[in-house]
Amino acid sequence: MMLILNNLFPVFALIGLGAGLKHLHLADESFFKASDRLVYFIFFPVMLFWKIGASPAVDDGATDLILAAICAVATVYLISAVCIKLFAVRAYAAGSFSQSCYRFNTYVGMAVILNTLGETGVSRFGVLIGFIIPIINVLAVSTLIWFSGRTIDNRQRLWITLRSLISNPLIIGCLAGMAYARFIGWFPVFIDNTFRLGAIVALPLALLSIGGALTLKNLKSHMGHSLLGAAAKLLILPLVGCFFLRLLGASTLSFQVGMLFFALPTSPAIIVLSSQLNSDTEFASAAIVASTLLSFFSMSTVLLTF
Repeated sequence: MMLILNNLFPVFALIGLGAGLKHLHLADESFFKASDRLVYFIFFPVMLFWKIGASPAVDDGATDLILAAICAVATVYLISAVCIKLFAVRAYAAGSFSQSCYRFNTYVGMAVILNTLGETGVSRFGVLIGFIIPIINVLAVSTLIWFSGRTIDNRQRLWITLRSLISNPLIIGCLAGMAYARFIGWFPVFIDNTFRLGAIVALPLALLSIGGALTLKNLKSHMGHSLLGAAAKLLILPLVGCFFLRLLGASTLSFQVGMLFFALPTSPAIIVLSSQLNSDTEFASAAIVASTLLSFFSMSTVLLTF
């Protein structure tokens, strides 16, 4: 029990604080939008660059984790496609539903892994997301375009996918950090201290923004499919991921990082892509709430079991 309190309570307390600040009108929509932009475009990419860039051997032993994550995400992606057919998910909501089954909340992941596995775990997680985010974006964009009802030729499809990749600050931060770690691997003290101060800001702001974005108003009308997506993300993905991690003989650190990664709630980014590519943003909002609330149990199970 203390393991859960020590590692998960701080994360969910800040998420709850964000929701409370919004409910009590101590912080409005403009505050959360501004803080979300600061975190997404500046503080979080810089933190990823710093955490990864200061670890010269950051890629040692990460291959098994990356391969297991790719296999697990691809498997659940296919399962989500079957669920769309079996459970009569409307075409308008299909793209959002599919994303809710495998996309992950990077901010929660970084906070939990930092609490549980420290700097080494964060570096390994950073390398993982540098590889897995592009793959997830390709899957998400492809599905959204397929169900959008829009006629899009191959050139447009390729451009939309590439734009979602090259404009993603988290991917840029991870890849830049990996390159820096390989060729340099250390920071001067004054730069290191600057990044450290920025990192202190990044996670609290990110978690407050998650809380501020949570709303229950869409959950009731989308309860069934939201819970189905949450089950795929928080139950099936960890089980499939565990299978592949064991199959590939993942190291202890990779196994721990991987299992926490698989147990994370779905990403708030599904609303952004859903809005851009004509999918159901109300369902996306409901799926985020369901997944975020239930992820306490999935991550608790991982912490207690592994």
